[in-house]
Amino acid sequence: MAKELTSRSENYAQWYQDLVIKADLAENSAVRGCMVIKPYGYAIWEKMQAQLDSMFKETGHVNAYFPLFIPKSFFSKEAAHVEGFAKECAVVTHYRLKNDPDGKGVVIDPDAKLEEELIIRPTSETIIWNTYRNWIQSHRDLPILINQWANVVRWEMRTRLFLRTAEFLWQEGHTAHATREEAVEETIKIINLYADFAEKFMAMPVVKGVKSENERFAGAEDTYTIEALMQDGKALQSGTSHFLGQNFAKAFDVKFANREGAEEYVWATSWGVSTRLMGALIMAHSDDNGLVLPPKLAPLQVVIVPIYKKAEELSTISAKVDEIIPLLKARGISVKYDDNDNKKPGWKFAQYEMQGVPVRLVIGPRDLANGQVEVARRDTLEKQQVSIENIDAYVENLLAEIQENIYRKALRFREENIRKADTWEEFKQLLTEKGGFISAHWDGTGETEKRIKEETKATIRCVPLDSQPEEGTCIYSGKPSKQRVLFAIAY
Repeated sequence: MAKELTSRSENYAQWYQDLVIKADLAENSAVRGCMVIKPYGYAIWEKMQAQLDSMFKETGHVNAYFPLFIPKSFFSKEAAHVEGFAKECAVVTHYRLKNDPDGKGVVIDPDAKLEEELIIRPTSETIIWNTYRNWIQSHRDLPILINQWANVVRWEMRTRLFLRTAEFLWQEGHTAHATREEAVEETIKIINLYADFAEKFMAMPVVKGVKSENERFAGAEDTYTIEALMQDGKALQSGTSHFLGQNFAKAFDVKFANREGAEEYVWATSWGVSTRLMGALIMAHSDDNGLVLPPKLAPLQVVIVPIYKKAEELSTISAKVDEIIPLLKARGISVKYDDNDNKKPGWKFAQYEMQGVPVRLVIGPRDLANGQVEVARRDTLEKQQVSIENIDAYVENLLAEIQENIYRKALRFREENIRKADTWEEFKQLLTEKGGFISAHWDGTGETEKRIKEETKATIRCVPLDSQPEEGTCIYSGKPSKQRVLFAIAY
């Protein structure tokens, strides 16, 4: 199976496409730009979703659901927002079909034109803030901390499975607060939550930072981001949290009576991550043999494969496996015993390697006689013989070690691929020859940022939150700069 994968060094984009298909994660659908997420891929997304949902609820958030359709007039109420999404909107104009009088299938019924067109949500700020107007009258109604799990549509022309599709799955949080300080605190809390999830569960190191004005979410005053580095040296925006100020409250006239009885506009945030995280997970860790999944997000953490020639040998092996499986499950480990005799062991090894199962246990008659089992770990492809006694404790420790090792490897790669540039020529050379994150001075103007993007395709990924003030000279304009920012070519 691995031979069917294009190597990363040969063609990284093709390797990614091959891997998504071969690992049975997703495939293109009959609808242009949309994907079918297959059961194994969806199982990984469910693990992500469950963990994030738990983290949201631990911080006081609750789930709700809002309509898929948004009246077109809602998008006219916040100018920056509509400008940011206008080119990506899918519009519903009619509500009925009828049989073609010429007998050629069905056609749109011209008598079923909607009085007002509906937009299929590209994001839900407008419909939610129109709703909040009915929910909020007093400071006693605040804060509102709501999240929804949903699908959205953004009409993309150039698509790639998980990374950029016309329809995708995500969560979007929308919160309302009595003060600016509370809303800013919420925005930062969520970006820290996303970073914790990325690093502790996805084993993917990220840089937390603030977006430049040009890269900011449409309608936001500030956008916080986590940026990850993929193995090809390109950056991937992996989650964003937006301080919306009072922009949407003013657009939808959402006011509240404060403690003194005076009327104020509500302060807002919104934030989200999507199935793009699936793409990040694949590209951050996987290799030319297939997926490499961190154990905390692997749908299947351990697979047990028997090696035998005779039916009685399988019977003996299965009896021992029946003792091992409950021990593993008691430790919260997901395990599968693959005794399917339609596939040879070699095929199974390749299949589970392709799908990134973290640990493989192989048991044959000789292993049983020696009281041992062969343990193969997916992250390093190393194999060793281990005593069957206390195998559950051994596997539990090994899964924790694999999780940490995958993170350390990704962190080492990220640290080795953050470089400083102090001149325009050095900047261009690093982009061409090395890629990765480039830390460089910028004069703070949108015009300079735009010129750099036009000439190199590199964008400002963020102003890192942990960056220190540093006087310098902008690499492009030569004007004074107060700090370095991170540039990269991004997905």
